Amino acid sequence: MKNLTNSVILSLLSLIALSLTGCSSPGKSPEMAPSPNIVFILADDLGYADLGSYGQTRISTPHLDRMAQEGMRFTRFYAGSTVCAPSRSSLLTGQHTGHTPIRGNKEVRPEGQWPLGDTTMTLAELLKEAGYATGAFGKWGLGFVGSPGDPLNQGFDTFFGYNCQREAHNYYPDHLWRDTQRVEYANTPMRQTYYVGQDIQDEVLRFIGENRQKPFFLYLAYTLPHAGLQPAPNDTIFESYKKKFGEEAQEVPAEWDGKGYAPQAYPEAAYASMVSRLDQYVGQVLSQLKKLNLDKNTLVIFTSDNGPHREGGNDPERFNSNGPFRGIKRDLYEGGIRVPLIAWWPGRIPSGTVSKQPAAFWDFLPTFADLAKVDVPDQADGISILPTLLGSEAEQEQRPYFYWEFHEGGGKQAVIVDKWKGIRLNAKKSPDGPLELYDLETDPGEIKDIAKDHPELVTKMAAIMKEARMPNPDFPFFENE
Repeated sequence: MKNLTNSVILSLLSLIALSLTGCSSPGKSPEMAPSPNIVFILADDLGYADLGSYGQTRISTPHLDRMAQEGMRFTRFYAGSTVCAPSRSSLLTGQHTGHTPIRGNKEVRPEGQWPLGDTTMTLAELLKEAGYATGAFGKWGLGFVGSPGDPLNQGFDTFFGYNCQREAHNYYPDHLWRDTQRVEYANTPMRQTYYVGQDIQDEVLRFIGENRQKPFFLYLAYTLPHAGLQPAPNDTIFESYKKKFGEEAQEVPAEWDGKGYAPQAYPEAAYASMVSRLDQYVGQVLSQLKKLNLDKNTLVIFTSDNGPHREGGNDPERFNSNGPFRGIKRDLYEGGIRVPLIAWWPGRIPSGTVSKQPAAFWDFLPTFADLAKVDVPDQADGISILPTLLGSEAEQEQRPYFYWEFHEGGGKQAVIVDKWKGIRLNAKKSPDGPLELYDLETDPGEIKDIAKDHPELVTKMAAIMKEARMPNPDFPFFENE
């Protein structure tokens, strides 16, 4: 009997020891903690200053503002590009636009965009190999259904939403995609009755609940607040903004404009209501994490794919959407690529902090690899910003430069080195043409071109523009490529 009692006691002690080993505590290092869940929330065409925490005064964003108060807000964060597809490619591959496979919004008919290839490691593939459940919801835009770029072929276990970014211009489409199955909706251009945004949100919350017992990576690519300017049916938020702004109805055509943008008689109220609805959706995600006791083991990232748009009747100047910065979507000036970034992880990310650490989309792959304790692929251009997120900025690695190229509008290139920024316009015809130079520290609005005062910096920027990129036959940039 004594031996049996000792055996039981030893077994209990072993179980207690194992359970303590598996538990994490706020004082433990990241290496000792279990693999955290990762929720990446990507807004569509949201400007740097469209949130209250970034200076917005006319649009209400209480949930995102609280997220910033409870987490970390970045003031020098950059999107992968200044339009959708290359920006998302940069995010998922960890490569800037001089290396990432998708460098423009290239259409594939009848539905979809030019696909990611099957040789590039994506964030989702990396995390799936590390044991994460992976789900993508919202807008894809990186490969038509069944192509190598299909989300199911790029590391995601499941997908629900718009495969094609052109279709995503409409919040009342006639179909979405669930994995490789087409989901039909009773909508037509002239009879828009079913708002699909809520269906996507419901699937997001369901994914969190179904995967709460294992680490998961949730890529949540909302279409809000991209044009068309379409509020949900009977939207009380929209009605309240109409009253608040006192906006008079504008005459709009009965048909669509041919680009998939539905006309809106109250564009100001419509845009504001779409940003506020986005804010509500983010609040629901955070609430779900708290309800399931997942919040303290979940890193949530919120950002935007590029600067604010001037499409479908929207005017960024109504809300000063780009804040103090010059330019909007399709510009490589700060207003086109500098975007909000809020990071939230209760108990791990210091609350109420503001970081001036420069970072960009291609830093997330190394950062998430760091979290998942896996090796960073050789392809990656980024650096892990985990030290900054955890409040150890003294340990943060720095990079020599940032690089962007944009293939529309004659071709544009931009380089940032420390506080200096060089921009070349009309690069396709003039690959060795003149550069503009700005001091972002004293002139964040890029008003005064000081290239003539710093010829040595201009030479350095021009050299980086050559060395930072590799030709891509699918997206030729210069005439000889």
